[in-house]
Amino acid sequence: MRFKLRLLLTLLLIMAVCAIGAVGFHIIEGWNWFDGLYMTVITMTTVGYGEIRPLTYEGRIFNIFLILSSVTAGGFLLAIATQALLEFELGSYMGRRRLEKEIEKLKGHYIICGAGRVGRTVSREFRAHKIPCLIIEVDAQRAEWAVKEGIPVLIGSGATEESLRAARIEHAKGLVAAVTSDADNLYIVLTASGMNPGMPIIARASEEEAIPKLKRAGATQVLSPYQFIGHRIVQLVLRPHVLDFIDSAFGSQRMDIQIEEIRIPDNSALAGKTLEGAEIRKRTGVMVVALKKSDGTMTFSPAPDEVLSAGDHLIAIGSAGDLEKLESIAGM
Repeated sequence: MRFKLRLLLTLLLIMAVCAIGAVGFHIIEGWNWFDGLYMTVITMTTVGYGEIRPLTYEGRIFNIFLILSSVTAGGFLLAIATQALLEFELGSYMGRRRLEKEIEKLKGHYIICGAGRVGRTVSREFRAHKIPCLIIEVDAQRAEWAVKEGIPVLIGSGATEESLRAARIEHAKGLVAAVTSDADNLYIVLTASGMNPGMPIIARASEEEAIPKLKRAGATQVLSPYQFIGHRIVQLVLRPHVLDFIDSAFGSQRMDIQIEEIRIPDNSALAGKTLEGAEIRKRTGVMVVALKKSDGTMTFSPAPDEVLSAGDHLIAIGSAGDLEKLESIAGM
């Protein structure tokens, strides 16, 4: 039986006892309705005021019945309240234990500092691509949406080593500093880069002056929502059809088109071949739009005679299934 139903039945039982008491004293003792109800209430609550009027023999027998009924109804109410408290405490404890166990298993995940609008968008995109992620947020109320969606949340500051260590930063694949304060993001980047050197860190910047500071602190990339919006407005004016394609392919409409980077390992069958000789487009249907060499140089629209080497990264566009084929070929 659900808690609300049990509580409702118990309250109805208490009200019934009050009504029976008032009616009983009215009939047996001849009291008015208010005196009967008042006597019933002080009897049920055991306040010890005594009898408001002397009771007859019949009235005392009825009062014994009323006392036993009151104790029974009060016992039910106490039992329900105790059970609800135990269930709440046990549920909270079990919820924390499940969260701790879930976090303990995280590896190759992304840490998102901040559960605001930017953090919400980033985490939902990660979940849509089935990428494990975890949110660190100071304000528990701000992170309620993440808890409801089943995203692991740690309540704390991403700028502290304690929170980042609890988020298993040593096993993280990357970090997103997305709180609203540039100063807080700077501390987050400094702490995270010191605890996991070489880990990609993407930081949000509200002010343009903060961008170089965040990069010097260790951020791999720094993005400004305001600059992005300004750039997008201009692109909508100058190149609306290009943005329509991008939104259709990679936005909410999802045309099953993705851009992926695929590394060529040492033992890859593609190593030593040219792009033309690898027949990537013919074998997979994927279009290679750029090639990043192992020395860091980037070539857009590489020539067919470009030689692929171990450690290179192919920047390719295609459907998820076709990109998986390319990953399989590159790993062979």
